[in-house]
Amino acid sequence: MISRREFLQASVAASALYGASGVGNWARLAAQQVLTQDQLLQFDAFGNITLVHITDIHAQLKPIWFREPEINIGVGDVKGVPPHVTGADFIKQFNLKPGSPEAYALTYEDFTSLGKAYGKMGGMDRVATVVKSIRADRPEAIILDGGDTWHGSMTSLLTKGQDMVNVMNQLGTEAMTSHWEWTFGTERVKEIVDGLPFPFLGQNIFDKEWDEPAFDPYTWFERGGSKVAVIGQAFPYMPIANPGWMFPEYSFGIRDERMQEMVDEVRAAGADLVVVLSHNGFDVDRKMASRVTGIDVILTGHTHDAIPEPVLVGETILIASGSHGKYVSRVDLDVRDGKMMGFRHKLIPIFSDVITPDPEMAALIDAERAPYKDQLEEVIGTTDSLLYRRGNFNGTWDDLICNAMLSERDAEIVMSPGVRWGASVMPGENITREDIYNATSMTYPNCYRTEMTGEFLNVILEDVADNLFNVDPYYQQGGDMVRVGGMGYAIDVNATMGSRISNMTHLKTGEAIDPARTYTVAGWASVNEGTEGPPIWDVVEAHIRKIGTVKLEPNTSVTVTGA
Repeated sequence: MISRREFLQASVAASALYGASGVGNWARLAAQQVLTQDQLLQFDAFGNITLVHITDIHAQLKPIWFREPEINIGVGDVKGVPPHVTGADFIKQFNLKPGSPEAYALTYEDFTSLGKAYGKMGGMDRVATVVKSIRADRPEAIILDGGDTWHGSMTSLLTKGQDMVNVMNQLGTEAMTSHWEWTFGTERVKEIVDGLPFPFLGQNIFDKEWDEPAFDPYTWFERGGSKVAVIGQAFPYMPIANPGWMFPEYSFGIRDERMQEMVDEVRAAGADLVVVLSHNGFDVDRKMASRVTGIDVILTGHTHDAIPEPVLVGETILIASGSHGKYVSRVDLDVRDGKMMGFRHKLIPIFSDVITPDPEMAALIDAERAPYKDQLEEVIGTTDSLLYRRGNFNGTWDDLICNAMLSERDAEIVMSPGVRWGASVMPGENITREDIYNATSMTYPNCYRTEMTGEFLNVILEDVADNLFNVDPYYQQGGDMVRVGGMGYAIDVNATMGSRISNMTHLKTGEAIDPARTYTVAGWASVNEGTEGPPIWDVVEAHIRKIGTVKLEPNTSVTVTGA
């Protein structure tokens, strides 16, 4: 008798072979550039249940440039396996064609030149077109939002997330989970949640005072003759990675033992399909899938990974849908006798020049942006360099921000957070105020200036490195290495805590960082309450206005071994 796992393995193989994952169908269209909307959306309906997943939009309403990471290092058991594969290795592993649309969408290879051919990606009006198309084919499709939705742009900051709330409501979202949403603070989150027409899920969010669940752990759908349970998993490290004083009433955590309880509970209540809508990050979800039994599908988010094929862990499939509105995942499932017996999956790329904007959503987006249009579009300077973020170490956006702090805050050494959000800007383009906010729009933006010893700088780097390169995913708390300016260092990603960082160097003098010496340090995005200083976007804007045109040299200040 064929086992259920063999059915699922066959589904993964089918995705890779005939293009249900989206690769085989549209890859072959590259040379002629004859991509069409019908081809991008083509999908042979399968089974009786359809899931639609979008995550980590980071409030990007309009089409954007977004360069995928050049460096995404895996350690321990996940070294060299998706999502820790980039560039040419990614192209080879997934049998893509260099220079093709999917190579442009999924890797950093030749990003600038291919961008000229294939254009921007994303745009929530294009996403709406895709969702409506899927709904036309499968009226009972379940639309799920993986979080990091309300945060990441100038308009979301100015409206406290309301622009994205309005857009996601119109999209037809049916459940969501959360992360950066919480940086608007408890009061604002509760205000929005009280008005949502769909559940805000988090089985792992607890009321601190009473140590009891604070939000719905799961929700139910009756679709395709089956009962579907969707369990929410919010970002587990909120009070560590973000300012806990903004949401002091709540505790988070992975809570995989409770996740098992929730899975058992919904199974006992008759769930035929169990879906986890997660913001854990891919490697954390991979480990959770190995520890918690009975989950059919994990729709993973947080780490912004775009993987064109599902990853199978036991009898659980992990779906990664990228970020910034670049992709929508469609998953069709064959659910029979209370079991998922097979699936088809497609990571749909949102090529904004190919997919027709949905008129209703386009009108809503324009209305949301209208009060701020002049501010958004004001040109601050130009760039000769590609500005990008997203990678384990400094990107050019990070270098620009660090240079701004060095100059405007008169600091010897600067530090910038290793966040994974932020749209790119192409060489030769104007830098608008909106572009700056796309890379800096936090609710705790103050650019501080302080003093730190060389020893303390080392402690910071070691702490962040352990967060990123700990071999146990449950000790990885998200994000990438803190970005530094004015200082170089070496890192061995395979070393143990406290011994990864070496050769810390003051770049201006060429001298080794002295553990006992005090340095003037600037930074931003401190999680400490009461941090003082100008908002980072003002610092960056002043710097760009001063230099006029941005031109960045390659950053060779960090030496990486063990990757």
